[in-house]
Amino acid sequence: MDRDPDKVLAAIPGWEDATWIEQAGGLTNKTYRVTHGNLTGVLKIDKFARSEPFNSRQAEAQVQKTAAKAGLAPRVILADDCIYFSEFVEGTVWARPCLDKEGNLELVAAALKRLHALPLTGRSFDASVAARRYVERIERLDPEMINLCTEVIASMRLPRNLCCCHNDLVAENLITTPDLMFLDWEYACDNDPFFDLATVVEHHQLSAEQMTRLLDAYFDGDGKRWRDSLEKQRKLYLALLCLWLASRPGSVRAEIQSVAERLATSCS
Repeated sequence: MDRDPDKVLAAIPGWEDATWIEQAGGLTNKTYRVTHGNLTGVLKIDKFARSEPFNSRQAEAQVQKTAAKAGLAPRVILADDCIYFSEFVEGTVWARPCLDKEGNLELVAAALKRLHALPLTGRSFDASVAARRYVERIERLDPEMINLCTEVIASMRLPRNLCCCHNDLVAENLITTPDLMFLDWEYACDNDPFFDLATVVEHHQLSAEQMTRLLDAYFDGDGKRWRDSLEKQRKLYLALLCLWLASRPGSVRAEIQSVAERLATSCS
């Protein structure tokens, strides 16, 4: 496949003469902000076809198209094995401090309830596959910690009440347009809804008061009853996060150690 952005765009009707600026991208793809007249898009060109734990680009597009119809994601323009082209939406991309602003946790909870009500994708989240992929690339992590992470992950079972989940709800994947939308649907599939909630809590280290507010907003004031379900998924997220960080060459050792200590404490 030709990965030159000009040649890729030349083959997309209506975008033949578009201009582009390269953006910071992932480890396995290049990302471009593309402009054609008053239209703007985001073009991602992968080095190779995606495999687990990622969705294929076509599977990612399937979920995002459904979410876009519900107003929860930008529109998908085109997707194939190694190309992902979606609408660029103007708005404010979140950062960690956004979660501290009054009303924003309630905004996240409301959007999550809408996301979790979308049709099932037909693909289930497999944490053990993700763990194996991460462990294969790890060069620096205590073997005992790897064992703890994999044991936590292996002990988890998917519930009967699966729903459509984003599975990567870090603040940078949230954008207000002014409505709240979710970006980057690479991991989206059917999962325990508490995994999305746990990601928000653990990735951003929300306080106990913030966690209560998020649960109460999601469960219409009845969050306390679901605390145990959230705690299990918090451990799962920490185990996956620890392995993911350790598998990335650019990760800071202190950050890996901090996550590992939080997991060990939660399991003690």
